[in-house]
Amino acid sequence: MPVVELPGDHVRPAVRSYRGAQQEWRVRREVTEKLKQMSQKEGATLFMTLLAAFDVLLARYSGQEELVVGTPIANRTRVETEELIGCFVNTLVLRVDASGNPQFRELVQRVKKVALEGYAHQDVPFEKLVEELQPKRDLSRTALFQVMFVLQNVPMAEMKLEGLTLSEVEIDRQVAKFDLTVTMWETEEGLTGVVEYSTDLFEAGTMERLVGHWERLLEGIAEDAQQRVWELPLLGEAERRQVVEEWNQTEGWYPRDKTIVELFEEQVEKTPERVAVVYEGESLSYGELNRRANQLARRLRGWGVGPEQLVGLCMKRSLEMVVGLMGVLKAGGAYVPLEPDYPRERLEFMVRDTGLKVVLSEERNRKAVEGEGLRVLSLDTEWGEVAAESGEGIKSGAQPENLAYVIYTSGSTGKPKGVEIEHRAIVNFLWSMRTKPGMTKEDVLLAITTLSFDIAGLELYLPLTVGGRTVIASREEILDAPTICDLLVSSRATVMQATPAMWRMLIEAGWKGNPELKVLCGGEACSRELATQLLRRSGSVWNMYGPTETTIWSAVHKITSENQDPIVIGRPIANTQIYILDRALNPVPVGVSGELHIGGVGLARGYLHRAELTAEKFVADPFAKEIRAQLYKTGDLARYRADGVIEYLGRIDHQVKIRGFRIELGEIEAVLAEHHGVSESVVLAREDAPGHKRLVAYVVAEKQAAPMVTELRNWVKGRLPEYMVPAALVMLQAIPVTQNGKVDRRALPVPDSVRPELEQGYLAPRTPEEEILARIWAEVLKLERVGVHDNFFELGGHSLLATQVISRIGETLQVDLPLMKVFEFPVLVDLAQQILQLQSLPRTSKAVTIKRRNGATHDQLLARLDQLSEEEIGGLLNNMMAGQPNEAQAIPLQPRSRPRK
Repeated sequence: MPVVELPGDHVRPAVRSYRGAQQEWRVRREVTEKLKQMSQKEGATLFMTLLAAFDVLLARYSGQEELVVGTPIANRTRVETEELIGCFVNTLVLRVDASGNPQFRELVQRVKKVALEGYAHQDVPFEKLVEELQPKRDLSRTALFQVMFVLQNVPMAEMKLEGLTLSEVEIDRQVAKFDLTVTMWETEEGLTGVVEYSTDLFEAGTMERLVGHWERLLEGIAEDAQQRVWELPLLGEAERRQVVEEWNQTEGWYPRDKTIVELFEEQVEKTPERVAVVYEGESLSYGELNRRANQLARRLRGWGVGPEQLVGLCMKRSLEMVVGLMGVLKAGGAYVPLEPDYPRERLEFMVRDTGLKVVLSEERNRKAVEGEGLRVLSLDTEWGEVAAESGEGIKSGAQPENLAYVIYTSGSTGKPKGVEIEHRAIVNFLWSMRTKPGMTKEDVLLAITTLSFDIAGLELYLPLTVGGRTVIASREEILDAPTICDLLVSSRATVMQATPAMWRMLIEAGWKGNPELKVLCGGEACSRELATQLLRRSGSVWNMYGPTETTIWSAVHKITSENQDPIVIGRPIANTQIYILDRALNPVPVGVSGELHIGGVGLARGYLHRAELTAEKFVADPFAKEIRAQLYKTGDLARYRADGVIEYLGRIDHQVKIRGFRIELGEIEAVLAEHHGVSESVVLAREDAPGHKRLVAYVVAEKQAAPMVTELRNWVKGRLPEYMVPAALVMLQAIPVTQNGKVDRRALPVPDSVRPELEQGYLAPRTPEEEILARIWAEVLKLERVGVHDNFFELGGHSLLATQVISRIGETLQVDLPLMKVFEFPVLVDLAQQILQLQSLPRTSKAVTIKRRNGATHDQLLARLDQLSEEEIGGLLNNMMAGQPNEAQAIPLQPRSRPRK
């Protein structure tokens, strides 16, 4: 049986308390008369019409189209019961199909048919129905139905007793038998109603709004019964004006006539000598970055690059990468990030799809993109040719409406889709970010995001347009959480942006925090538990929300308390509108979930060469004054809180149904997160066997208080209804993440998995090193056994687990194995050979590589080290990675144990 899930203010308790309250309202006489006339015209009773209207209200609130409502019936169909005193009342369960967006009058006919069928079987006791259907027992709600509708249409005779004056007294029983019960009766003034509701689920303000929507709905039906279910009016003028206009008053000034390049060049004029970008100890001032970008722009202009021309960037994170970005933009072109580590097939598709003629790269990545008719410029080995160009200023020729970049995101068809972002969109975004969350010339931002993830735009451009400094972490550093922790200290960062998964990884690595740090958290939902941890470790925490199609972030919220309320995404940024709409693009009431739609300056131009998909996802804005204004359909579920801030509820496609119950997986994850022994969790609905769908929770335990599976199951069972308790709980060392730092749901293993069938057959370890390494892998990957020819990543490993492997190897074998060795030698036998080679070297005399800083000599570097504390030297050594280019090798170092002179 379908379960009517009305949006509540509180999480449904595991056991109902029956606590309740009431709200009363009235329907005007003229509306009542029109409803009665319409009922007669349709050959229906007033009860059938009102029940149909109630079904519309439930559908619009819940988003469901199959609705089950209970209603009492007198059950006095036999003549012999007419004069008997006693309770013959029975309960009918009426199941109505409201699908297909029918006209209201058509829905009345559906309700009439269901009601008449119910009347024909009204003598079947409700208890018998429950006994026959055997619904799954659930202490959190009533069996078969959760909402009831009652129309008291029996006239009440005046009660008279000789010598006494009698009058009716209303009693507020403060009890709710169901989630919601609506009772109505007719008076001389019209219809009067009372809604009885569970205070476990709803606040009084929510019910007050619901009653107002019910009144508006009945008035709309009385005016025109031919309106369709999803077109009938629900919001009053005041509420509609509030959610459409007042909460979207975001208009603000920004330099709408400028491009990114012009904002950067204005800053160059102000602070030419100030350091702009730092990477591995080397830096570029604003003036030097501008000069090099001008040189590159001239070379690209000579190759035909100009406005609307796309240029690929296939480069590692480096100073050259920033020069490449600014060079393309200064030439008037737009860049397309091409990750060197992407599969060759994916890169080839992106090159073909964009029609690239020019790609900026490095010599070691050149082969990843070389192809017929493609001009590749290696900025590391061919810079001498570029340096011959003039470094004087060059006019880009680009206008605010020209493309700045095209970023590819995954597509449902299996092929990525290119999102086209214009200069005006990114300029508006950067101008808004100056204020919220805020950045000044005094700030230092530690950039850890790959260029192919659009949020890297904030890290690279926001500091460059306010006079701040960007410190770029290398790919190798990003893979190692302790190194990032050290970089936060050594770089003196005041701002860092990362996904929740990355912030969790840093906390697990022992990051103590910095009271001066501004934490930006976005890319996926931020849990209350994580927000609390971050608040305790930083100066401020900002939750950021926005899809690539609306230019990086579209809403921001400063988290200020450690209460247990859900984390919200806040309000739209400047010149951005956010609407929460139903399937007919009508604004939903406050507190009701709907699809989040975004409009304003930040909207992408569309999807490159995907006109049909663009038309599907970018729709006409029905609320805008501009004729061509559009909205982007995000596919995200959200709702307004009473104060106007927006609460993110998850993806529409992450909403699941188990045994007829609609379940928000995030709710289960939130309950798991409240357990002191849980670090993080992800819940999926899996169907590993056809027809057998079940909830599976993947849990990362806290190191100091790892809970047993039974303990976790009882924890959830004590807080959520039975149908929301996961059938299986899988303990993991870490939740897998994508290259962009988001949770990789597809990589979550099947419960009780064994070693997967790999291309190489199983071969048992043969040496002590292989045996120890196989045991470590088996423990980290939760496998029964691991063979010598097994590949760490094919077994389900990822960067976070690789960090665990390195740590255990160091503890067990006393070897300082660089993290990159796992990526270079992912097969067990090969990695074991690397361990053997390192075991032949004394662990305390491991060679340390030190980056040159502005041409500093070894003696100068050593003199600087001699001034550092032992703790600082230890942190510096932890940051060093062997085998990197552009490094100078120093003698082996050990911290001094005696005081320095």
